[in-house]
Amino acid sequence: MSGTPAISIIIATYNTAEDIGGCLDAIAAQSFNDLEVVIVDGGSTDQTMELVRSYAAHIPLKWCSEKDNGIYDALNKGVKMASGRWLYFLGADDRLLPGFSELAAKLQDERALYYGITKEYHSDGRAPVGLLTGKFSKYRMAKGAINHQAILYPAAVFQYYAYNLRYRVYSDYELNIRLWGDARFKKLFFPIPVVSYNMTGFSANNPDTVFLAEKPAIIRESLGWLVYVRFMLKEWKRRRKQS
Repeated sequence: MSGTPAISIIIATYNTAEDIGGCLDAIAAQSFNDLEVVIVDGGSTDQTMELVRSYAAHIPLKWCSEKDNGIYDALNKGVKMASGRWLYFLGADDRLLPGFSELAAKLQDERALYYGITKEYHSDGRAPVGLLTGKFSKYRMAKGAINHQAILYPAAVFQYYAYNLRYRVYSDYELNIRLWGDARFKKLFFPIPVVSYNMTGFSANNPDTVFLAEKPAIIRESLGWLVYVRFMLKEWKRRRKQS
């Protein structure tokens, strides 16, 4: 591996001892190994950090453990700690699939986002609900979120952006809306399953009322008036049908 890894995998943790070992095992099993793992822990009181340290001989690791202001604050810290040319954000309860290495092997353009397919799973046994995945146009991005676990972001993105702590649950969605409207970065889609995403986690099951109230303005500002008008018309029709 070169001095600067191709990919930094950033994981925010807090009392995730039940999950972090499986997450790190799936990373260690990847055939693509030009990477580092950055663990940003919120001051866990269980065995999370003991488990993390036990992987130091198998995976290039960086970590810190201190109180933070939530998941996105932790991810912003991870961005500052990372040295990879692309950054990838993973939940402790998510699992990389072999396709992650296939997508990683395609990385070339350091001004491009490379993204694939997210597979959903429900640790509580619920049936699949139909996670949004596949190729995203500007309008499709306005309608619904792509999981950031599907995306390898060039590090250059974070010269211009950071996760907005105003949004406690959907800051990653806000970031992606803004990026899909930013012509400085290409978006390259490959139909490759890269990760198994836990649909029973925090972000999948909590609303973000502040983001939802401000989403139309974010769409107008980032994606332009045509996308905004089309989105608002669809929302009006949806609400009218429900009333």
